Amino acid sequence: MNGLTALRAFIAVAQRQSFAEAARDMRVSPTSVSRAVAELEDSLGVALLRRTTRSVSLTPEGAAYLDRCRVALDELDDAARSLRGENAEPRGALVITAPVVFGRTYILPIVSELLRAHSQLEAQLILTDRVIRLAEEGIDVAVRIAELADSALHAIQLGQVRRVLVASPSYLAQRRAPTSPAQLRDHDLIAFDGLTANGEWRFAQSGHRGIRCEARLLTNCVEAAIEAALNGLGIARALNYQVDQHVRAGRLVYLLPKFDSQPVPINLLFQSNRRSSPNVRALIAAAQTYFRSHPLN
Repeated sequence: MNGLTALRAFIAVAQRQSFAEAARDMRVSPTSVSRAVAELEDSLGVALLRRTTRSVSLTPEGAAYLDRCRVALDELDDAARSLRGENAEPRGALVITAPVVFGRTYILPIVSELLRAHSQLEAQLILTDRVIRLAEEGIDVAVRIAELADSALHAIQLGQVRRVLVASPSYLAQRRAPTSPAQLRDHDLIAFDGLTANGEWRFAQSGHRGIRCEARLLTNCVEAAIEAALNGLGIARALNYQVDQHVRAGRLVYLLPKFDSQPVPINLLFQSNRRSSPNVRALIAAAQTYFRSHPLN
């Protein structure tokens, strides 16, 4: 393989975390891909990938190099398309990650429309509630629902959501609904650890900054927390888009709405030098168009 093809092989392995899957994408043999990456590492004098019998992952040097490689190859591809008179049509791989419920409800329709509009585009949608590091895991765009710390990542806000408290009518029939956050200490609480920073539930109004959440059920899956609330196990905290349909249907009831915490922004995150990618630009434009028609509140 030549130098550019070796770079593409390295990017494919880093993205797929597999030599075999990278070879399948490139339509060459795994041996060719392995040899190309090994020669690239030899020429650089550093290991770009950690290899075990079960997995492939980036070294710190590999993660830094991956970002530079992708930018360089994107620019070369854009230049080639310009010379051919093409209009930077989205094509090739686009890797997106989003929280599970939000991604399935909102991001999947956006990605589906993009794929229908651009026949040469391929998408990988990773739905997970854990925070993924973009460069290290080969992510083009990440959806984050949180206040963002200062970083080198570029952010475009799509909207805001609210943290809300809910319980089922059956639970409230047995236990009196709380009238202040302090009374939550006398209730059975269901906590999703992604919304339980430092073990506290925080609220907006002064004098009710937060309570220590002594959860009867603590889970790392927001869908499990909501299901437990639907089953009458206790009071759950979730983001409003996750439970709105259940509230409208009467399966859950909002509690203490005047104490809701400040809205939480929803952002598209990407490395600033990825803004020039036609794939990333197309996703940003599609997401902005979608949320103008489907505003979050």
